Amino acid sequence: MSPIDDTSTLPPTFNRLAWSNLAAQSAEQIALAAAPIVAVLLLGVGEGQTGLLQTALTLPFILFAIPAGMLADRISRRWLMTSAEALRAVSLVGILILIWLGQMTLPLLALLGFIAVCGTVAYSVAAPALVPSLVSAKSLPAANARIELARTVAFASGPALGGVLVGWVGAAPAFGFAAALSVAAVVLLSGIYEPARAPAPRRHPMQEIRDGAAFVFNHALLRPVFITQFIFNTASFLVLAVFVPYAVHRLGLSAAGVGATLAMYGVGMVAGALSATRVMRRLAFGTVIGLGPVTGFAASAVLALTTLFPSPLLAGLGFFLLGAGPILWVISTTTLRQSVTPPSLLGRVSAINIMSYGARPVGAALGALVGGFYGAEACLYLAVAIFGAQALVILLSPAVALTRQPDMVGEPARC
Repeated sequence: MSPIDDTSTLPPTFNRLAWSNLAAQSAEQIALAAAPIVAVLLLGVGEGQTGLLQTALTLPFILFAIPAGMLADRISRRWLMTSAEALRAVSLVGILILIWLGQMTLPLLALLGFIAVCGTVAYSVAAPALVPSLVSAKSLPAANARIELARTVAFASGPALGGVLVGWVGAAPAFGFAAALSVAAVVLLSGIYEPARAPAPRRHPMQEIRDGAAFVFNHALLRPVFITQFIFNTASFLVLAVFVPYAVHRLGLSAAGVGATLAMYGVGMVAGALSATRVMRRLAFGTVIGLGPVTGFAASAVLALTTLFPSPLLAGLGFFLLGAGPILWVISTTTLRQSVTPPSLLGRVSAINIMSYGARPVGAALGALVGGFYGAEACLYLAVAIFGAQALVILLSPAVALTRQPDMVGEPARC
């Protein structure tokens, strides 16, 4: 049998998780798209206030990833995901009711949105930790590809669907639809059988955090993966911070043209996720890990070329590459973490990975600073250098020398 199974061989209990993931990710993206539209059109807020709203919707990834990881290692991961998704459904229903009653305010929208994203964080941390208990080791790449395909489809279509729903049927039904998807995710999760785990010893939370962080940063394979991902997030959000004004003023794109160009990022993600199992079947495991960062570097070089050849087609190709290659990175490195991490640490290790998203506001701030002083072109050149650095980090690591997926590790022996 091939080392990378087709998704049709995945067990029914995992398929319930995959469908739940699609529903949950779609609910998240629709709600995230609808929230700023509601803030502007219904509440009449300006750019500064929408910026504060977006801050409230991203803070949970920094504040609650680690606590969610500790919970995922202490309690049933299925129960944690179910509770988190139910929390998101309740918060979305709360937004729906407040809009219907005409009582919605920006602070309430930010608060309920913050609560909903807390549910997203717990779900996102627990899901990768749950997958290895539902599928065989050789099916992990196919399972992770299925999970990422759902995420990329939701990422690519959710914002557009959220905007269309608000425009066609109004803000309240848009949040109602998102809440219904969350409820569907809860129902699907409730039917999953999770094998029992040995009870985790109770220790001080700071010690548990230190254990998870020490495992990642002392591991010869996981440390360069985390560093690469942190640098990648910085560089990608540096590009995103300046691309829209650059596309309008330098490339002469209309609003529709900008949207179509950025949509190529989602198209690339979907294409990468669909091809992941075939790519991982034909290439060495470490080669696939290296593909994402190298493709990110190539994407940044293509985008920088638009400063010399201002072509929307070049820009679209750059964003396609920025989506296609790195999604292979996500699938392969998730499989790597699941393979080399003891089951009792998977939640905390997943949380450390989520913490790398903290680089995104760093990249956006860097874009604002460099773009403000030197222009968008300087940001694109700087992005090439930063993407080059992340490619160099992973190419010099032992991760790219792996010929196959590492064997699954068990729990360390206790004295």
